[in-house]
Amino acid sequence: MVNTLRLSLLLQGLTLCVLGPACGASSLGLTVHVVPLDSNGGQTVRAHFSAIAPSPCPSLSGLCATGEDCLVHNTQLPFIGTKPAPGWCVRQWQKTVPSDYNGTISLGDNADMYVKLETGPKIRANSGKLNQPPYVALLPPLRARVNCPHHYYLSTKDLDGDKVRCRFARSNQLECVNCTQHSFIELDEEKCQLVFTGEAPAGQYFIYLMAEDFIPIPKISHVTDNKALSSVPVHLSLTVEESNTLCSDEPIAAGETPKEDSTLFILPYQEEKFRIHYTSQAESAVEAAVVGPPELYRVGFKAVGPLAMMSMAWVRSENNLTRLLPICFAINTKSLQSEPRCVWLYQREMRTLPAGTELKCENTEMTLILPISTLTEINLDELQLNSPTCPVFYNSTHLTATISLSGCGTKTVHSGSELVYTNTLKSVRPYAMVSRQPSFVLPLACRIPAVQAKGPQYKIGMPTEKETFGEISFSIEFYLPGEGPLARFTKVATLRSRRLPPVSNPRLRREAGSPSARNGTSNNNSTTSSNNNATSTNRPNTDSTGISSYTSSAPSSANSPASTISTTAATTTTTSAIGSRINQLDLHVFSNCSLDRAEMIVSSCVESETEDFAVSYPILDQGCTTSESTLEVITSQTNTKVYRLDLSSVETQGSTMYVRCIVNLCIATMPSDQCPDLCSRSFSERALVGSVYTSAYTITSKAVSLLVTTAAPVTKAVTIPVTTAAATTTTITTTAATTTTTATTTTTATTTTTVAATAQATTTSHAPEKAPAMALGMILTTICIFIQNVFLH
Repeated sequence: MVNTLRLSLLLQGLTLCVLGPACGASSLGLTVHVVPLDSNGGQTVRAHFSAIAPSPCPSLSGLCATGEDCLVHNTQLPFIGTKPAPGWCVRQWQKTVPSDYNGTISLGDNADMYVKLETGPKIRANSGKLNQPPYVALLPPLRARVNCPHHYYLSTKDLDGDKVRCRFARSNQLECVNCTQHSFIELDEEKCQLVFTGEAPAGQYFIYLMAEDFIPIPKISHVTDNKALSSVPVHLSLTVEESNTLCSDEPIAAGETPKEDSTLFILPYQEEKFRIHYTSQAESAVEAAVVGPPELYRVGFKAVGPLAMMSMAWVRSENNLTRLLPICFAINTKSLQSEPRCVWLYQREMRTLPAGTELKCENTEMTLILPISTLTEINLDELQLNSPTCPVFYNSTHLTATISLSGCGTKTVHSGSELVYTNTLKSVRPYAMVSRQPSFVLPLACRIPAVQAKGPQYKIGMPTEKETFGEISFSIEFYLPGEGPLARFTKVATLRSRRLPPVSNPRLRREAGSPSARNGTSNNNSTTSSNNNATSTNRPNTDSTGISSYTSSAPSSANSPASTISTTAATTTTTSAIGSRINQLDLHVFSNCSLDRAEMIVSSCVESETEDFAVSYPILDQGCTTSESTLEVITSQTNTKVYRLDLSSVETQGSTMYVRCIVNLCIATMPSDQCPDLCSRSFSERALVGSVYTSAYTITSKAVSLLVTTAAPVTKAVTIPVTTAAATTTTITTTAATTTTTATTTTTATTTTTVAATAQATTTSHAPEKAPAMALGMILTTICIFIQNVFLH
C-alpha cells in the first residue's frame, strides 16, 4: 500500500511537470538550512531557504500565507548577477515546516522547485540534544566551457561535528522530479565534490543532490549500518559555454582573499569585513557573483585590467538567522569564471547575563555595572576593554567601567538604520601563559536610532565618486591622422606599442587566426604608418618600461578639415576613388574631468559592424592592444587617450564600424605616485588598492564611415583647399583629389598629389579659414616647376 502511494505521488509530480511550467523552468540553485525547534521536541523545524532564480527577479508575495510562521528577507542589497545570461537573483525566506517535509515552491513564473527534507527528530546519545542537520553553502550559478574539465567543491559544515556526505537525489524516493543524472557530471560523495568532464555540448544543466550527516566512525571500525541522521536538498545549475580561451585561463584568487572554508567568529553587533582579490590575465572581470546572508554589504568592486577587487562586510545585529552563515563568491568575465570559494560566519552563542547587569548609554559614554557573584571562575585582573588605556574597576560585589564613545577602542558600525557603538569586555592573557580557566567575553553595544544619529558621524565612509571627480562624462571620437582637437599630437605623432611580449602574454596564442598574424604584419622593431593623404615613416624607440615607441611624420593638414598636401615621390600615386577604404583612423577617448591628478584608464575596446555588437572583435584588452598594427599616440593630456588604427587589419570589412570601450578615471593616493599602467608586468593588487578609481563606464561610438564618400572637384589647375566644418566624433568623410604627373628629365619623375579631406560636422568649426603660408608656398613652388617644364623644354 505504501509503495503504491509513493508511486502515485511520483506519477502525479511527473504529470504536473509535463503539463506545467516546472519542466520548462527551474531554479539556478537552492539550499535549505534546517534548525530543529526545541519547543515541540523537533517535530517542526525552521527551514531557511536560499534560492537563485533567473532574471527578471520574481516577487516573493506568494511564499508566505496568512497565519504561517514565515518571514521573507527583503534586503536592500539584493544578490544579483548577469552571468550566465539573462542574469539571476537570490531570494531568501524562512518558514516553520514539519521535520519531514516535501512540496513544490514557485518563485513567480521563472522557477519551480521541488523540495524534500528528512530531518526527523533524533536525540544524540553524546549530548542528549536534538541532532542538527548539515549546512551546505549555496554557490553562485556555475559556468564551464566545452572540452574544459572542472571540479566544484561544495562547502559543508555540521554543528555537531558529524561527517557530511553528498549523493545524487533519487526520484524513486521522491527526492526530486524529472532529475536527470548527466553522464558528464561525476560526484565524489565523501568529499562532496562535483567533477565536470567537459564532454557536454553548450547548454544549461541542473544538478540535484542530497547532503547527509553521519556519526563519525573510526576507520578501523566494522560498523556497516551507520545510517544518515538527516537529509537536506542541494540544487545547482551548470551553464556550459563555447569559448576560445584556454582551459587554464580562469581567474585566480590572490592577495588577502580568505581561504576556502575559513570560519570567521562574530559577536553581537560586531562588524566582520574582508576583501577579495582576483587576477584574470585572459579577460577582465565584469562582476563579482556573491551569495550570502541578508544585509551583506558589498562595496568597491573594481575591475581594472587583469585585477579585480571587492570589499564585503556584515554586522551582526539582532536576528533569527542560523548560527552558521555561508558567503560564497566567484569572479565572472565574459566567458570565464573563477573557482567558487566560500567562507563561513559563525554567530557565537551568548549566555544569559547575571541579574543586575546594567549598561547605561549616555551622549558621550556608556557605563557598565556587572555583578561578579556568578563570575567565580573568571580572573578579574585579566578583564580588559578594547583599549587597555581605559581602566576596569571592581570590588567584592560589582565590576564597573566608564567607556568613552570616542575612545577606549569603541567602534562604530551601522545596523540597518541604527548607529551602534560597540566595545568588548574580555579576558586578556599574556601569550606565554597557558591557563585552564575559562575566558570571558562580553560584547557591549549602544544603539542610536537613525532619527537621533544626526551630524557627520552618522554616515562615515569614503567620499563619493561625484565628490572626488565631479560630474564626469566620456565620449569616443574619430579623426583622420593630423586632424581634430589633438592635431598637434597626431600630426607628427609619437607612437608606442601597447603589446606585451609573447612570453608574458598568453593571449597571443589565441591570435594565430587574426588578420595581423595571417598577413604577417607583426613587427617588433618598426611600424609603417600610412593614410590616404600621404605616407609616414615611424622610427622606433624604447622607453624605460620596455614598450616600443615610434615617431610618425604625419602629413601637414593645416589643422583644418580640408587641406591640400603636396609630396614628391619616385612613383606615380593613384587617387582615392569614391568608395575606397580609408587606411587609418585615430580613435580618441575623451573625458571631461579637469583634475590635474586624474588619469584616464582604457581597459578594453571592441569594434563591430552592427550597433548591437552582436559580433564584436577586440581592439584593446586589459589595456593592451590585440594587434601590432594598433599603436597609442602619446599626448600630454591625462584625460584623453588616442589610438591609431590600421583599418586594413581590423576585422570589420563593411563600410561602417562601431566601437565600444570600458574606461575608468584614477587618482593616485600619493602625490608622487602615478596610476598603474595596465599593460605592464609591474601592475599588481597594490596598485589597485593604492589608487582611487571611478566605476567602470561603458561608452559606445556612433557609426563611423570607413569609406571615401565624396569626390573632390575635378579641375585642370591645382585644387584649392575647402575649409568647411571641423571633424566630428562619429562620421569621417574624405574627398579624393586629382593627381598630375609630369616627367622633368629622363631620369627623374616628379609627382604632385593634391588631396582634400572633409568631414560631416554637427558642431561649430574651429578650423582656420585660410591655408597657412607654408602650404601656400608649397603650392606656388609646384606651379613654378610645372611652368618651367612647359616653357623651357
